[in-house]
Amino acid sequence: MSARESHLVELVDTEGRPVGSATVSDAHQEPGALHRAFSVFLRDDEGRVLIQQRAAVKTRFPLRWGNTCCGHPGPGESVTEAAGRRLSEELSVRDVALTELGVYTYRATDPVTGRVEHEYDHVLLGTLPAATAPRPDPAEIAELRWVSPPSLRADVAAAPESYAPWLSGVLEVLLGDDAGALSTEQSSVLLTERSGGR
Repeated sequence: MSARESHLVELVDTEGRPVGSATVSDAHQEPGALHRAFSVFLRDDEGRVLIQQRAAVKTRFPLRWGNTCCGHPGPGESVTEAAGRRLSEELSVRDVALTELGVYTYRATDPVTGRVEHEYDHVLLGTLPAATAPRPDPAEIAELRWVSPPSLRADVAAAPESYAPWLSGVLEVLLGDDAGALSTEQSSVLLTERSGGR
């Protein structure tokens, strides 16, 4: 088990209340344990958002496109603190103020690895200063791309198999649509990937 897979995540109930902890590896085994996570979008001064193609070595949904950065806070760790740490680790981006937009709860099974994402996902937004150039860690990120949110929404709808299964939901939270409503009850979905992924 890798060091990252042995890190602890915070298990939560459907209202986001802490109920315990588990390793990353254990939380992502079938049937999947609901745990706290975060999805960050960084935008530029033109309103585009930065998306990443997940590295081939990822144990869940490798080589699919996702939002700027994802991760898990440790038990008792604040979501924004954990997200700032992951932005630094994955992209060498530091000191970006992050605002929480809402929560998206989902479950998805990777058809290739059999790992399960069952996450109470806090969606965060920050603005990347114009003078800051992200430097992706190749162990985490295969490629980066800037895209407008409406065109990203269209791309995800047209080719969902190319994108991480949580991206459509967290994008709706970003865009503030009714489909991205903030309550867990409204935003909970069951996503089981049936087609082969890349």
